Amino acid sequence: MADKIKAPKGTYDILPEDQAVRRWVVARAEEIFRRYGYGRLDTPMFEETRLFSRGVGESTDIVRKEMYTFTDLGGRSMTLRPEGTAPAARAYVEHGMHRLPQPVKLWYHWPMFRYESPQSGRYRQHYQFGIEAFGSEAPALDAEAIGVLHALYADLGLAEVELRINSMGCRECRPAYSAELRTFLTAHRSKLCAECHERTQMNPLRTFDCKVPGCRAVLEDAPRLTDSLCPACASHHEAVRGHLALQDIPFVEDHRLVRGMDYYTRTTFEFQSAVLGAQSGVGGGGRYDDLVETIGGPPTPGVGFGTGVERILLALARSRDDLPGKQGPAAYVVALGEDARPEGFRLAHELRARGLSTDLDYAGRSAKGQMKQAGRSGARFAVILGEEESARASATLKDLTTGEEHVVPRNEVVDIIVQVHEDGK
Repeated sequence: MADKIKAPKGTYDILPEDQAVRRWVVARAEEIFRRYGYGRLDTPMFEETRLFSRGVGESTDIVRKEMYTFTDLGGRSMTLRPEGTAPAARAYVEHGMHRLPQPVKLWYHWPMFRYESPQSGRYRQHYQFGIEAFGSEAPALDAEAIGVLHALYADLGLAEVELRINSMGCRECRPAYSAELRTFLTAHRSKLCAECHERTQMNPLRTFDCKVPGCRAVLEDAPRLTDSLCPACASHHEAVRGHLALQDIPFVEDHRLVRGMDYYTRTTFEFQSAVLGAQSGVGGGGRYDDLVETIGGPPTPGVGFGTGVERILLALARSRDDLPGKQGPAAYVVALGEDARPEGFRLAHELRARGLSTDLDYAGRSAKGQMKQAGRSGARFAVILGEEESARASATLKDLTTGEEHVVPRNEVVDIIVQVHEDGK
């Protein structure tokens, strides 16, 4: 026997029984984004590699280690989308959205691809919600982006969520801080891991991403970027905090919060949920005022976030026991004997034509087997057709929730089930 072929490591199948809660989360997210005026954007699953190397940053772990990159038949380097902001920015530039009234506000629900070690709620192919708002540097827009994500988590009932914020400064004030941080790290080189030695030279701010306990202990005493902000960035950060207060959103200042992409400027934020354990991040983002210009567009400020759908689902599963589940059909048609099967097929068609989910037996089960299957399916009604029902032009309608049975005229059975279904909505 040949070896079974399985889903690639770090990927997974979304089975029918998993779809209900996922579709509910997607629907709630779409409603929240609508309230804040964001329109849906979809882009290709793969882009030119240079979009990410230029936009996300050559020094980031994403570009250096995690991208699925291939050469297409035309000899061009392409990459499966590892994150959403750079593709959204590319679409903004390519379609001339800078000529529209600003800000342009977009949302998406896309699969992302990163070659990283699979962990609980983290996969090599995962799905992500995101929003991007291009064309305004107003700190109120930063606060709105945070407010959108806060509203989504609240709407879903996500438990034990904490917001952490920081400012990354701008290209005016960050270089001096980077030099100061590099000097500090060099002085503590012996206590840092090999990865942080490399990060110190390439981009010292990346050391804040390190999870090695020794490195994190050193960084507790590192100089803080918020102490080195220029007046404009300091004022912007204060205004963001003020607008969070206007939305009654509590937060914690976290000087180590730098996020994983080089395009961030000024505001960075992350929501963490204690129910997720050590890897507590559930979603976050920030401002990226230089990104559009970096990929060839006009100077354009922007702000947005990304939040992993799998992380949301994992947090919900650990904190709620009332999530939507798979729904059974409205009716299951039971045919007593082969002669009744054609009429059962016709009845199922009539019910489906009226918009009701209906199932019936295709495995040649006995009457007893069909009734068992009707119960397993979760159907509200079993509609029983046999010789006796055929002779009377009737059907036996059994309510599988109460066990009650009624013989009803065959020409009324569809209307009865439709009415019960509508009354139950």
